[in-house]
Amino acid sequence: MDPNAVLDIGLSGLWVAAKLSAPVLITSLVVGFAISLFQSMTQIQEVTLSFVPKAAAVAIALLVCGHWMISEMVLFTHELFDKIPALLGGS
Repeated sequence: MDPNAVLDIGLSGLWVAAKLSAPVLITSLVVGFAISLFQSMTQIQEVTLSFVPKAAAVAIALLVCGHWMISEMVLFTHELFDKIPALLGGS
């Protein structure tokens, strides 16, 4: 197995992980920023005010993007399985 192939697989895995985590992380970031802005404007410092909307937004993001996320993982796995013969020295 070539070291370049290992690096290519690792880079592809990191890229897929970044793509899959982006919708959840961006949603959490935007909602967290909006809630903290609201808290700073109103001087309300309630912990559940920041946690509950973020949890709900992340759940909605997973519901909306879940099918796409699973499709990406299945595609990546199929590509890895297709590369096995070439990685083992076959044609």
